[in-house]
Amino acid sequence: MKMKIVYTFQAQQDLKNIYEYIAYSLLVPDTARNMSQQIMQSVRSLETMPERNPLYKEEPWHSQGVRFISVKNYLLFYTVNNETHTVSIARILYGGMDINRQLEETIDF
Repeated sequence: MKMKIVYTFQAQQDLKNIYEYIAYSLLVPDTARNMSQQIMQSVRSLETMPERNPLYKEEPWHSQGVRFISVKNYLLFYTVNNETHTVSIARILYGGMDINRQLEETIDF
């Protein structure tokens, strides 16, 4: 059975910010479009076997079942709810950021 994919508001904002930064600050709209497509394709791959990716090693997120997948320089953080067959994309973060600080500011997991 395929899992339903949902994006939190913060994840939607993250994806929008990634696109806008690459397209408008770095002035490479084709790269921005390609990066967004790669991220969304990786998210769609979570419809099947989403637990194949590792749990994030840091606490408290490890205990909360937060998993991640790497897409180029970005990390997608998500949780899996097997009862509702839902994968919730919580954040999409640049790997060079202070990830733990960003996750501390995350509202929905």
